[in-house]
Amino acid sequence: MRVAFVSLFTPEHGDTPARSRTRRTAAGLADRGHDVTWLCARWWGGEASTFETDGITYRSVVVDPSPSAFAARVPAAVRRLDPDVVHAVNSPPTPALATTLAGRLGGSPVLVDWWRDHPADSRRVYPLLARGADAVSTPSRTTKTRIREHGADGSTVRVIPESVDFDLVEEAEPDDRFDAVYSRRLDRHANVETFLLALAERRGRDWSAAVIGDGPERNRIESTAEDLRLDDRVTFLGDLPLDERVSVFKGTHVFAQTASWETFPTELLWALACGCVGLVEYQADSSAHELVEGRERGRLVTSPAELADAIATVGDLDRRTIDTGFETYDRGAVLDRYVEAYRELDES
Repeated sequence: MRVAFVSLFTPEHGDTPARSRTRRTAAGLADRGHDVTWLCARWWGGEASTFETDGITYRSVVVDPSPSAFAARVPAAVRRLDPDVVHAVNSPPTPALATTLAGRLGGSPVLVDWWRDHPADSRRVYPLLARGADAVSTPSRTTKTRIREHGADGSTVRVIPESVDFDLVEEAEPDDRFDAVYSRRLDRHANVETFLLALAERRGRDWSAAVIGDGPERNRIESTAEDLRLDDRVTFLGDLPLDERVSVFKGTHVFAQTASWETFPTELLWALACGCVGLVEYQADSSAHELVEGRERGRLVTSPAELADAIATVGDLDRRTIDTGFETYDRGAVLDRYVEAYRELDES
């Protein structure tokens, strides 16, 4: 299958969860033998118009990353490729919209992978894009609801979540130093305070905890732990490579998800796959609750006190180092869902 990816930016322009998701999908398709071309702004040196790596052919539509210039040129670039399907991203929205308009004039069908509404994007364009795409994929039901609010037909929007590498989960050695763990970038949405306050309510019990991640709020969060007199029992590990995080998750009983904003809780997904019990504070701007609803090894809470109670309640659940119930989130299984979506578009 010939697949054209339309994304002005690549991870080489600056890595983000959305760009990593796009490259992981493109690389996975290339590994399976599909013909993959990524139309983008040039990020490599020299004057060459194309650059090949990891089985992906990157083709520069523009040199400087200008959304308007890219949108003007990308329909012709897609027509020259004549792919079976186009995989576009929703942000910035004008290039994806231009691609859908070209598709309606007899071009290739377009799937828009909609990570989230970006605050810098025009809200006037999103409804046009939501209605114009042949299909939309999104990482969560929460985001799907927002896309429908933009006017998309719900039948054209499918949830394709983030994924984990189950081979890595199986191979990692457990690091069993901790009873509870929090893992995320420590920014203004991190809300680690809920986790720390819950631990403070259990000060009289025997436990140890870890906070994984770094960011602009780290110093303030560490000061909060000191103020709560938890600094001798909560270890701040900073940024850790993925394999080390997986080892911590495999050896830890409880993962706390308290962030106030999360498009998709990828760290929670890794922890659940590693056998952690997931304790999620419900937040209106987070989709984390979707991963634990209806699961025995998951709880929803709404306050530090409820989180403290949940930590006590799940204490009787067995410790695990893997949960095969999350194999449907394996890299290959999630890539299958993209391929299925492409084939449905190609056949229609």
